[in-house]
Amino acid sequence: MYSDDSKKATLILEDNTTFEGFSFSFNNSVSGEVVFNTGMVGYPETFSDPSYYGQILVMTYPLVGNYGIPNINNEDELFNNLESKKPQISGLIVSEFSEKKQHWNSCKNLSEWLTENKIPALFDIDTRKLTKLLRESGTMLGQISFDNKKVKLFDPNEEDLISKVTIENEKRIGKGKKKVLLVDCGCKNSIAKSLANRGVEVIRVPWKSDFEKYDFDGVVFSNGPGNPEVYNELVEKAKIVLDLEKPTLGICLGHQIISRAVGAQTEKLKYGHRSQNQPVKEINTNKCFVTSQNHGFHVLTESLPGDWQPWFENLNDNTNEGIKHKSLPFMTVQFHPEASPGPVDTAFIFDEFLSKIK
Repeated sequence: MYSDDSKKATLILEDNTTFEGFSFSFNNSVSGEVVFNTGMVGYPETFSDPSYYGQILVMTYPLVGNYGIPNINNEDELFNNLESKKPQISGLIVSEFSEKKQHWNSCKNLSEWLTENKIPALFDIDTRKLTKLLRESGTMLGQISFDNKKVKLFDPNEEDLISKVTIENEKRIGKGKKKVLLVDCGCKNSIAKSLANRGVEVIRVPWKSDFEKYDFDGVVFSNGPGNPEVYNELVEKAKIVLDLEKPTLGICLGHQIISRAVGAQTEKLKYGHRSQNQPVKEINTNKCFVTSQNHGFHVLTESLPGDWQPWFENLNDNTNEGIKHKSLPFMTVQFHPEASPGPVDTAFIFDEFLSKIK
């Protein structure tokens, strides 16, 4: 924890509710959507998840930073230890911050990493009270303000965020006879690793790529940030891919994009699912799994066309967690089978997808 001379700052929600705290990172006023995550581990992976782009993240676990940031001294270490090249959150809110780090693979503390990337972060905030407010009132826009300097509220759900987090150039990962086209909508590195570790060549491409110029056996639409209703161009590209009738998997935002491509509707959740312990049930088997999730929108099951069926549902609120085509090799999941962080109970999703590739 920093000393009492740490710079004071304020979190101001759109309803003008304020929370006073102290800075332990870059001192700059920012705005975004204020959301909370209830995970207890894996904050480096969480903060580097591109799905959080444009959001001010509140961590409900009281102590953050105690094991620092893993080695990221070169491209390989970055790829293996983080979900993207840098922290993607707009700002961070915690109850307590540990300045000291203790871990064999740590290269710097959390404050240093966030400061290098100009991400403001506050501690000494009553995160229990703040989370309770967000659960009752729903996710709100807000800002971190220094020296009473206010900035214009930024609503990430109205913007094309994918173009800000997708990779710039094609990357090939892994080796194998089977080739999987990974459409990067803000993809976590762990999705690419999960596929490559199963003996396939992964062709990771920016979402605006001309998919038809690639030779591939299956397609994965990745996770990513923002409102699926904004991405009409990506939905149209998904329609073209589905017309090929090759095995296709959608994860998180990819699930929503494919759902919209086949005519289903999406809707914003009150405060989203951002945790590592979301229980989901496989509808046809009644098997239950604990999943890692990070999303603010969901697919309306009742809007699915007749040739599609729900695959998983959330046991907390009964929202849709995945769909399958009744005859073609298409499947999607709202949760993260690669986890990182979180349980790997649903890693079999990758195996089931790859088994569809002949």
